[in-house]
Amino acid sequence: STSKIIISNLGPNVRFEDIEHLLLQHGTVVACDKLTSKDPATQTVQVTFESTEQAQHRTDADVTQNLSRAVNQLNGIEIDSRPIKVELAVEKRGRRGPRGPGAPFGGLPGQSRQTDFPLRILVQSDMVGAIIGRQGSTIRQITQQTRARVDVHRKDNVGSLEKAITIYGNPENCTNACKRILEVMQQEANNTNKGEISLKILAHNNLIGRIIGKGGNTIKRIMQETDTKITVSSINDINSFNLERIITVKGAIDNMSRAEAQISAKLRQSYENDLQAMAPQTMMFPGLHPMAMMATAGIGYGSRGLYTGQAPYPGMYPAGAAQGGGDSQETTYLYIPNNAVGAIIGTKGSHIRNIIRFSGASVKIAPIDETKPQETQNERRVTIVGSPEAQWKAQYLIFEKMREEGFVAGSDDVRLTVEIMVPSSQVGRIIGKGGQNVRELQRVTGSVIKLPEQGASPQEDETTVHIIGPFFSVQSAQRRIRAMVLQSVVPLQGRPRQQRQQKDPSQSEAAALEPQQQQQ
Repeated sequence: STSKIIISNLGPNVRFEDIEHLLLQHGTVVACDKLTSKDPATQTVQVTFESTEQAQHRTDADVTQNLSRAVNQLNGIEIDSRPIKVELAVEKRGRRGPRGPGAPFGGLPGQSRQTDFPLRILVQSDMVGAIIGRQGSTIRQITQQTRARVDVHRKDNVGSLEKAITIYGNPENCTNACKRILEVMQQEANNTNKGEISLKILAHNNLIGRIIGKGGNTIKRIMQETDTKITVSSINDINSFNLERIITVKGAIDNMSRAEAQISAKLRQSYENDLQAMAPQTMMFPGLHPMAMMATAGIGYGSRGLYTGQAPYPGMYPAGAAQGGGDSQETTYLYIPNNAVGAIIGTKGSHIRNIIRFSGASVKIAPIDETKPQETQNERRVTIVGSPEAQWKAQYLIFEKMREEGFVAGSDDVRLTVEIMVPSSQVGRIIGKGGQNVRELQRVTGSVIKLPEQGASPQEDETTVHIIGPFFSVQSAQRRIRAMVLQSVVPLQGRPRQQRQQKDPSQSEAAALEPQQQQQ
């Protein structure tokens, strides 16, 4: 029985807190996921209520009746002076996951805030039968005892030696369910003389650096405190369809469980930090939740998407954006400290090859300029050429590597300088009257933006814009500046006041130089 409803026509600024009081009258909300909205000016969410498996005393009929009542009572209520539309979510067989990126919707409430970060583990395929039990009895018992939801992805990756299990719930419940699964696996191993079992936790590649810690400090501390042995799979084992790495924990069951709790807490904290870092940038693409944007960078913390072979990169641009120019090539210059070059290139070029393979961009690091004294050259220029999405991924991987390698102290963000070229005729427009546009850009994106002084006569057809800041700030600034240039060349539909008479011939030239990108 379905326990989900879909709410559409929510205003762009509505957050979960604004609708929570209405929803709680109809049951316990387990999750609230953002879906792709047909109208980009509005938001659509899917609300999941506690289902019958979790609420023993209620029957399927109760749930269905309750949801129908919720739909009738909520339909048409005005929120932010818009009447909302509410319908039952229809589960379509054979279709994986909700439509769209399925990102958590603007700030879930305390009790279900943590449900949007599941625990994912890998088990040997021949253990799956024991974990599920006869007619599902064992897994039902685990679910009832721990109050966590356990999904065994047994139909994924048919024929593979291992299967993924996703556990949803608050941290303590997830840990209890994981421990129960380990006990079942150990029992099964004893029965079949398989010896010791180990716990394999799946974690997104972009969270791994923080589990390992600088010089391996974090992982060593967890091993010492829990008396376990922990190893992490190689970055070479991941590909663009599966960005998860495997953290293998060995030891006694109680110790493995304690290690899991610490690892999960660290993963969840890192995920929350990334969400926070994204928060100021939600304006970057109206109507897109941070997680959907992160998914674009191959940073999608999807609970299933990554494992079912569906690409973890939902489109970076909101629905309704012009689809024509998605493959247009952009050139960006990124400056990295000289002493970071080795880390970015990797052993025998392995890391830079990974960046190129993942992002689909061309990435070239400039050699040291022999004509200048070496001590004056403390930075190297990295030239990145690719589509907007390839740019995003390549830049992310460079920033991320710098952080992993400890080029910044403590939890500070890596701040780098990025340069993009804009038609010189557009510089005045980007700066704005008395510098107001560039000040606003700096305020909204959180990055430092440097352009030549207004009134300085341009020497070239193109002018360099310097953008300095942490990754998400720099991304936001790049996209906004490129969108400003694009709007002047290709006016946005339905906004006649922004249409400019192209008197300046260099503007038409810019249109020819810069193929149409996707409009935000």
